[in-house]
Amino acid sequence: MTAAAGRWNDLSKRLVTGLMAAAVGVSAMWTGGFVFLVLVACIAGLIVWEITRMIGAGPLAVGYGIVAGIALLVSERLSPGLAIPFFIVLSIAGAPKLADNRSLFVMFSAATLVAAYGMVLLREDFGFVWIVWMAMCVIASDVLGYFAGRMIGGPKFWPRVSPKKTWSGTIAGWGGAALVGGALVALGHASAMVIAVSVLVAVAGQFGDVAESALKRKVGVKDSSAILPGHGGMFDRFDAMLGAALFVFLIVLLGNFPAVAM
Repeated sequence: MTAAAGRWNDLSKRLVTGLMAAAVGVSAMWTGGFVFLVLVACIAGLIVWEITRMIGAGPLAVGYGIVAGIALLVSERLSPGLAIPFFIVLSIAGAPKLADNRSLFVMFSAATLVAAYGMVLLREDFGFVWIVWMAMCVIASDVLGYFAGRMIGGPKFWPRVSPKKTWSGTIAGWGGAALVGGALVALGHASAMVIAVSVLVAVAGQFGDVAESALKRKVGVKDSSAILPGHGGMFDRFDAMLGAALFVFLIVLLGNFPAVAM
């Protein structure tokens, strides 16, 4: 196999898995309500399972994942002021049972649950267009970053943490997110402010990706699991989405999101 061919050898698996995930995700986002909540709770539970599995929880990892999924289902009735402390306390309560990496568990599990809760809140409070907007900012950033990084290459973004990421791919990702924001403006769904916010959503998503890469390097694993062919695990697929969701949730909490969604 040539170097050029090897550069694309995972593309077909990534495309098939990505299309299947997109079909399920879009259907749930369109339906909203309990269907979307259940999907997000399942994804969050699987990610927490992967996190605890990576850091060495052994058989306990399954239990942590189940508890996380149930916690998200229950939190749907809580306000943000109650949900966020609930997730943090729950993560702290689970830490003593782990032999190592307790602070990593608390940080990543709490962040996962808060981000997932933020996705549900965004869908319910602002509707289908805005949850799709956030997802498309991440997807456009990921897709353009993937192709630009492999076609252009160049200097690495953060080689010690994520050796495959390049500055060309990173900047192309920002451009992709800006195009998503520009499309919303052109369709009359938002003010021009959404273009800048879309780029920041992409940046937050990229930092979510880097954060997961740092965790995997810390614990010495390549993929969070092998659930998704071509993508690894749920955390590998949704790391950027979680970072983006945390950022958008912050905007919502600060009361600035209505200025974007005009």
